[in-house]
This record gives sequence, structure tokens and C-alpha cells, in this order.
Amino acid sequence: MWQSVEEESMAQSAYDDNDAGLAQVLAEVLEEVRQSIDRDINGADLLHSLLSAPWLYSLLRVYECLVQHSQDAPNPYLPYSTRLSQEITASVRGLPAPSSDAQELYILLKSPHMQALLSAHDSVAQRDYGPVLPPLPDNLSDNEEAVRIVCLVKNKQPLGATIRKDEKTGNIFIARVIHGGLADRSGLLNSGDKLVEVNGQKVRGMQPEHVINILVRSQGNILFKVIPNSTQPTNSQATLYVRAMVDYSPLQDPAIPCPDVGMAFSKGDLLEIVDQRDIRWWQARKLHSASLCCGLIPSTNQFRHKQRELWWSQPYQAHTCIRPLSADDVGEEEITDKIKCTETDEEDFEFVSEEGENGEHMQGLYIAGFRHSLRVWRRKSYSKRKPSCYSCSISSCHNTSANLYEEVVHYQRHIDDPPRLIVLIGPSGVGVNELRRRLIKINPNTYQGPVSYTTRPQNMGEKNGREYHFVTKEVFAYMVVNHKFYEYEEHNGHMYGTSLDSVKDVLDNGKICVIDIEPHCIQSVRNKMLKPYIIYVRPPSPEGMRQTRKDPHFLANRYIKRYFHDKDFEDIEDVSRAMEAKYRQFFDCVIVNEDLQDSCMDLFTAIQHAQEEPQWIPASWFTPDRT
Repeated sequence: MWQSVEEESMAQSAYDDNDAGLAQVLAEVLEEVRQSIDRDINGADLLHSLLSAPWLYSLLRVYECLVQHSQDAPNPYLPYSTRLSQEITASVRGLPAPSSDAQELYILLKSPHMQALLSAHDSVAQRDYGPVLPPLPDNLSDNEEAVRIVCLVKNKQPLGATIRKDEKTGNIFIARVIHGGLADRSGLLNSGDKLVEVNGQKVRGMQPEHVINILVRSQGNILFKVIPNSTQPTNSQATLYVRAMVDYSPLQDPAIPCPDVGMAFSKGDLLEIVDQRDIRWWQARKLHSASLCCGLIPSTNQFRHKQRELWWSQPYQAHTCIRPLSADDVGEEEITDKIKCTETDEEDFEFVSEEGENGEHMQGLYIAGFRHSLRVWRRKSYSKRKPSCYSCSISSCHNTSANLYEEVVHYQRHIDDPPRLIVLIGPSGVGVNELRRRLIKINPNTYQGPVSYTTRPQNMGEKNGREYHFVTKEVFAYMVVNHKFYEYEEHNGHMYGTSLDSVKDVLDNGKICVIDIEPHCIQSVRNKMLKPYIIYVRPPSPEGMRQTRKDPHFLANRYIKRYFHDKDFEDIEDVSRAMEAKYRQFFDCVIVNEDLQDSCMDLFTAIQHAQEEPQWIPASWFTPDRT
């Protein structure tokens, strides 16, 4: 049987008697493999099937043709096809009445693509592949240093190299070669190489600015004469991916060695750091950027150094944190609001059943987490709050421990992992809570909010664990001391708060937990246990808000209506701009709430993307906990 298979295979791809080479060797190997099969040698069957494949014979035949072609390469019939083309076009142009074929030939030969093809043909025919290097001098000393002559073709891409001057000797050295630049891709210029000449001009003793001017004025080919650095440092560090936590502009940094090769970035940008050999300046590129050339960015050591300088140069300012207002601070205003019923928040524009202030019934399910009391506190006390840790001066604890970058990794949520927490953030009046309410109302079996804790008495018809977790003040204080809450405040003499355990309970039940928080609470939920996906809800233009907020209202135990004025729209836009400028490094997604229905669809899409698509998340979320 094997003999018949071999004969068929050999018959399909048989060569002529004059063919020789690898195909004949393969045939002999096949014969040996066949004999091995007869002797029950393990693996011989598989090897026989591979070596007898027809595609392998075809591939070897192509290889033999290429080898034959390289040994006996054809000579060009005419080394000057461009000149012949010019003669033909001149002859056709001189005809008094050229035929249609002659006109078509004239147009074909005059086309830029044809002329470029003929020019390339002539270059290959004449073996004109590169620049002609100058001859070596006859009186070359035996102790002369080895000189490398490098020719680069100048184009619109940056050269990608910086230079420095040794003040003692006057020599010019290549300080660094930028990854992805022209010099790096050539592989001929390296950091530490001594620059001798540029386009025939000796550069020793020149200032680096003069050498740069020579390069700027040069056109076409740039000829470097360099003495190579004998020891080249190797980059053994792996590529690092980080998220920028601050804004940076190299043109405003006096410490950067060369602003022109610096790379500007903004908060939230994802960066790929490819070279960390310099302790002060790293080389990086932005992810998903069309540019291949890297740029210089400050290292973490450089940032800490400048941070310490700035810290010591600032006058001392006591640290202050956010503290809840007492009942006396908001009680009087709350009574006034109950009479006027005019000041409320766009987040309250919802229909809530008369069962309570914290949720609504729908199809036998209770939607928890819409706490009117806490939202009123947010609105009333916003202007009276003391600055939080994230808005204190540079001498505060947050800023002195801030990081320039946050290392990130690509994360794909496994289907068996708990869902990621969805966090909605936005200025008051933008509609964060209405988006959240609609999302849970549409699909309460998939989305749910956490149940808050309170110290107020339980009202008639309320159920513990549904509207609230009703606890004593002592229990609430214990939970505060042990950092159980990511958000808690005092309202009308009672404490309200939402715990991290409540959020985790929702996630452990397989539901997607959706919460809305103030920006200063981001760090409370941004941990490896919850892996939050933070969505910022941005307001539309003031004109768009005027159109969508003409008659907003909501029903609770009473009818409340809020009137928006032009100043309100301007305030919402100003708060949104300040909030985004301060916290956008934490935002995974941004939604503009111009149309509520469209924004709900965008929110659905973003949440699905967060749960199913790969995301860049902090690498610290994968580090083991310290014991």
C-alpha cells in the first residue's frame, strides 16, 4: 500500500531526467522513510506524509529555480531605458498626425508611474544602488581610529538623534538615538559615537546649535563621519505600558535636554515606554499613534526630583479634608426648600413611587440605591465643603505622593469572574442619576445598585435591606472607623452611607453594580476587588442644555420642580470643565448626555465593552496582597 502511495506521489511531481538537486535528495529520503515504516519505526508514518506532500515538491522546484537564477542572472537588454523612452516620446510628438496607438503610447510613457518604473530599471541595470563613498587616504596611520561613514537620505521624518558637546575636548558626541527615528532604523548611528564631520564640515569645537543648523540646511543626502563607540549599552528592560496621571509639555520644561524631541502628553494617555536606560529621561510613544518615532518623557526619578524642589519652594499650608456638614448647616435651608419647592437637582428628575425615598417598585422587583437624602446633601453642601485631599495645595498629602505614571496591563475579564463595577461621574445637573435609573429600570435582572446604610428610624412599609440597611449610630460609627464606606454623609441629623461590601454583594450575585459618586470618592472604589470601569457623563453645550431642560421635574412624596437659568447652564459647564481637568486620568469612557435616549444606548454599549472587551487596567490590581 505504501509503495502505491509513493508511486502516485512521485508520478504527480516527477521531474525530467535532466533535473537534479534537492528534489532527487527528497526522493531518496522518501525511500528511506518507506523502509523505516516497514520496520515499524515510530514517527515514520507522519514524516512520510509530510515529505510526500505535493506542495513540498512545488516549493522545492521554485527554490531550485531561484538558485539557478541567482547563479546565472539575466543581463539587462538596455541599461538606459529612460533615454529610449524620451526618444520615443520626442518622435511621437514630432509626428504631424499621430495614430491613436501612437497617442496611447505617448500617454503611457509620460505617466509618472511608468517613468518611475523605468528609472528603477535603469538603477538596477547600472547597479547604482547607493552613494559612492570617498576613497580612503593613502597616508592612513596604523593608530588611526576606525571611522564609519554614514549616508542618510533626508525626508520629512525626524532624524531622531540628539548631540552633546564635551566642554573639555570640544568633541561632539551623539547623546541618544530616539527609537523609531531615521537614525535608529538605519542601525548605523548609536549613542556615544563621536561626530567628526557632517557633509564634509568638521564639527569639533562647534556648538551643538551650529551642528543642528548644518543638518537643517542640508538637502537630500546627509553624510556623517563618525568614530563608533566601542561599548554599546544594551536595553534589557521589557517594554512598560503606563497611563499618564498628569499633563506634560516639553516646551514648558526647562530641564529637558532637547525640547524638540520631547513628547507632550495629557492625563489619561496610554504610553509605551521602550527605553529606560537613562535615569532621568525615558523614550516612549503613545499607544495607537500613527507616528513610529518615540519622544523623550521625564522618568519617575526626574519627576520626584522636580516634585521635591517644588514642594520645598512652597510655603507651608495645613492639610484639610472634606468633612460632612452638620444638621444645623443644612437643616434651615432644607425647610426653606420644602416650602418653595424650587431648588433641586437634575439628578432628581425621576418618578419614584410613594413607597419611600430610596427606590422604586417595578414588576415585583425593588430598585434600590436612589437615595434622595444624600443627593440633596450633595447639592446643598457643595459650595460649603472644605477642599478634599485631591484639591489641596501642593503641600497636601495627596500631591506629595502623586505619581507621574501608573503602570497598566491588558486585562480580559474571564466569563467566570465577577462583573466589573460601573461608576458614573458627572456634575450636578447633567443627568447622571437619571441615566443610572433608566439603565436599572430597563433590565433590573442584570443591573442593580447597592443598598445604602442609615441611622434614621425605619418608616412604615419599609423593609430592612431593601430601602436601607437600618443600623444604630454605634454600628455606623464602627463602619466609618474601619473604612467600610466609600461615601457617607450626615443629613437632617441622620447618617447615610454606602458600603463597599454592599457593592461586592451585588457583584458576587452575578449582577452588574452601577453607582454614581463624587469624583473625590474615586480612590475609595478604585481597587483590585471591584475593578471599576469609570464613565464620565459630560454635559452638552449650554444651548443643548436649554433645549433638553425646559421643564424638568420628578415625583417623590411630593411634587418638586426645578427651574434652570442661563447662569445654571454656565455653572454646569464650568464645573464639568474643572472636574474633567482634575480627574480625567481616571476616566475609562466619556459620554455626552445631549439626548437622554441616545446617551442610554451609549451607556449600554460602554458597559458591554467594559465587561467583554480587553481593557487597560492598573497593574497593581494583579499584585498579591501583602500579609
